[in-house]
Amino acid sequence: MIVETPANVRLRERIEVLKAELNAAVMVHNYQRPEVQDVADVLGDSLEMAREATRLDAEVLVVCGVLFMAESAAILNPGRTVLLSEGTAGCPMADMITVEDLRRWKQRYPEALVVCYVNSSAAVKAESDYCCTSANAVAVVEAAPSEEILFVPDQNLGSFVAGKTGKRVIVYPGYCNTHHRVRAQHIRRAKEEHPQAVVLVHPECRPEVTALADEVLSTSQMAAFVAASEARAFLIGTEEGLVYRLQKDNPEKAFYVVSASLVCPDMKMTTMEEVVRTMELRRNVVAVAEETRVKAKVALDRMLAIT
Repeated sequence: MIVETPANVRLRERIEVLKAELNAAVMVHNYQRPEVQDVADVLGDSLEMAREATRLDAEVLVVCGVLFMAESAAILNPGRTVLLSEGTAGCPMADMITVEDLRRWKQRYPEALVVCYVNSSAAVKAESDYCCTSANAVAVVEAAPSEEILFVPDQNLGSFVAGKTGKRVIVYPGYCNTHHRVRAQHIRRAKEEHPQAVVLVHPECRPEVTALADEVLSTSQMAAFVAASEARAFLIGTEEGLVYRLQKDNPEKAFYVVSASLVCPDMKMTTMEEVVRTMELRRNVVAVAEETRVKAKVALDRMLAIT
C-alpha cells in the first residue's frame, strides 16, 4: 500500500501543474507503483489504455507503462505527442519476436491469419492482421475470418485462446517472464493458506496454473469481477501492482498475491520523479514511422471494432 510522504505530495502537485501547462493526460497501467497510479487520468489495462487514448482531450499523452503501450498510443493518435515516462522500460516478451521472425512463421503457415498480442512492437503489429489484448483475445480470434490462426508472441495466452475457440491456433513460443514464473505449486500452496479465497489468474500464466483458477481474466476483468463478487477474499495471479487498485476500490475485501515472484521489473522502473522529469523536459518522445504506423493501425482498429 502507498505510504503518503511530503515528497509524494509535492511531486503529485507538480504533475498537476505540468498537466495544465502541457495540456497533458497521464495514462497509467495497472501494474505501476501505487503512487503513480494515484496521478492517473486513465488507469487500466492495455485495452483500456488503447481505447481511452483516442478519447482524451489532450495534446500530450504521458504513458506510465512500457514501450509497446506508448507505441500503441502513438499509432492511434498521430496528431499528439506521446511521452514514455521511463524511457528504458520495455517488455521482454515483446522482444522475443522480430519482424523477420514473424515473416518466417507466416511463410510456414500461409493460410493462417495473424493475431498479434498487443505486447509487441509497432513493427510486428504492422505485419499482423489483427491485434488483441488479454481482455479480448478470445473475441478477436473468434471474429477473425479464418479457421487457422497464427497467434504471436505469447504461447500461454495463445493456448488459453485455443481452448476457448474451435479454431486451430498455432502459437509462437514467447511468454511473459513474470507470469511464466508462477507454477501450479504456488496456487496449491496459496489455496491451502486461504481456502475460502477465489482464485483469479491472468491468461499469460502457464496452462497448469490457469487450470487451477476459478477465473482466468485480464486485469480489467479482474477489477470488474471483484467489484461484482460477494466473495470476501481473493488470490491474485498477476503482477502485484494490481492489488493496490483492487484494495483501494474494495477496502472491505482481502487480496493475496499467489507468488512473491509476480513483480515486473520494467513496470516498476517508473517513479514519480521520472514522471516529473519526463514532463518537464518533454523527453522520451515515442514516434512510429508513418508507413509502419498506418499498417499497425489497421490491426489495432480491427481489434477496437470487435470490442
